[in-house]
Amino acid sequence: MSQNSKYIHKSHNVTVLLYHLLSSANYRRVVLTDSVDKVLVEVCKAISDRYEIHFLEIGTDKNHVHFLIQSVPSYSVTKIVTTVKSLIAGEVFRRCPEVKKQLWGGEFWGKGYFVNTVGQHGTEQMIAKYVKNQGIEEEYKVLKKDNQLKLF
Repeated sequence: MSQNSKYIHKSHNVTVLLYHLLSSANYRRVVLTDSVDKVLVEVCKAISDRYEIHFLEIGTDKNHVHFLIQSVPSYSVTKIVTTVKSLIAGEVFRRCPEVKKQLWGGEFWGKGYFVNTVGQHGTEQMIAKYVKNQGIEEEYKVLKKDNQLKLF
């Protein structure tokens, strides 16, 4: 699913919002097999087609999944997480019924998640320094004296 982030242009804004989302299987059970991974990737492609939630990278381990997601400001982090987790869980249970048995007929995902914003154009320290220095005038050195004649 490797693709680069891009600017998303809307009528009144241009954004590059990137999120690193980590969610684990319920009870940290080892349920993410090759067949489940395949379903997961297919569902993520369908989500990208239907919603403004784009998956730049997907990485699975045996009991948890990492997503690199790009979205728009009208989607809150909670909405993104809820959409991703619910649609993937429903489709995995439908297409891989053995997973539901492994999870004792319960939920696919654990209740919690980790999400972090990802900076494309600078680190936290760079942006903190930029924000802190707003409004501070810098003294500029004159490189060349202007000898042009004035009209008035």
